[in-house]
Amino acid sequence: MTTIQIPKTLKLQVVEALKTKRANFSGSDSKFATSMGINPAQYNRIKNGETEKVVSDQNWISMARQLELNMDGSAQWQTANTPVFQKVTAILHKCQKSNISAMICDSADIGKTYTAKVFCKQNKNAIYVDCSQVKSKQKLIRLIAKEFGVGHTGKYNDVYEDLCYYITKISNPIVVLDEAGDLQYDAFLELKALWNATERACAWVMMGADGLKEKIRRAIDNKKVGYTEIFSRYGKRYQRCTPEGREELDSFTKTQAALIIKANAPKTVDVQKMLVKTDGSLRRIYTEISKLN
Repeated sequence: MTTIQIPKTLKLQVVEALKTKRANFSGSDSKFATSMGINPAQYNRIKNGETEKVVSDQNWISMARQLELNMDGSAQWQTANTPVFQKVTAILHKCQKSNISAMICDSADIGKTYTAKVFCKQNKNAIYVDCSQVKSKQKLIRLIAKEFGVGHTGKYNDVYEDLCYYITKISNPIVVLDEAGDLQYDAFLELKALWNATERACAWVMMGADGLKEKIRRAIDNKKVGYTEIFSRYGKRYQRCTPEGREELDSFTKTQAALIIKANAPKTVDVQKMLVKTDGSLRRIYTEISKLN
C-alpha cells in the first residue's frame, strides 16, 4: 500500500489559507476547527506554526481540498471582473445584507459557481454548498452544520435544532445552495423548514442551470407539496445574468471568456485563437490554460 507524503510546502499553504478563512469565520476557534474537520487542540497547534505530527496526512489533504488549494503547486486561478461575476456578487451581497433569499437560474458554464465560491471565501458567515454532493436531507443539513462549525455527527434532530439556533444568533449568515436542482424531495422540504426557522435571520440563495427552473415549474404545475411555498420564500422569480437572445448570448459569452483568458493565460497567448479553440467554454478554457502553466 502506497503512503501519501504531504510536502511541507503544501502544509504551509494550508496554514496560510486557514488564516484567511479564519478571518472570515465569526465563530470561535473551536467551531472553526469543527468546520475544518479537526479538533480544537490540533487547530491551536497549527495556528501556532506546528505542521509535523499534528494531524494525519489525510487531514492535510482534506483541509487542502476544502480550501481549494492546488496540490501540484500550479498557480491559483485569477478572478476576472466579468458581467456574471458582477451580477452574482451583487445579488449575494444584497441578500446577505438584508437577510433575504433569492433564486438564480441561468445557463451552465458561465461562472456562477466560481463567483459564489469567491464570495463565500471573502465574506463572513457565508457558506457555499454543492448540492450535487449532498442530495439527501441528512447529508445536506449535516454539511451546512459542519460548515458553520456546529456539531454535525450526533442525532439528526439535535443537529438540525442546533443549526437553526446558531444561525439565528450570528450576524447576517448566508447559505448558497449551488446545483440545487440535484436535491432530493425530502431535502427541498427541509429547506422550506429551515427558511421558516431562520426567517429574517439568514439569507438563502438557490443556484442552478435552467433545469432547476424547469424542475420547480413542473412541480408547481403538478401541485407537488412544498414547491409553491419554496418558490415564494426564494423571491418568487428566477434571476439570471445572461441575455436570452441567441446572438446576444453568444456575444456575451465570448466577451466573458476573453476577460477570463486575459486574466489567466500567459501574455503570449492569442486570445482570439483561444476563443475559437474553446468555443468560449469556461471549462475548456480552464483545461487549455492549465496545460500552459
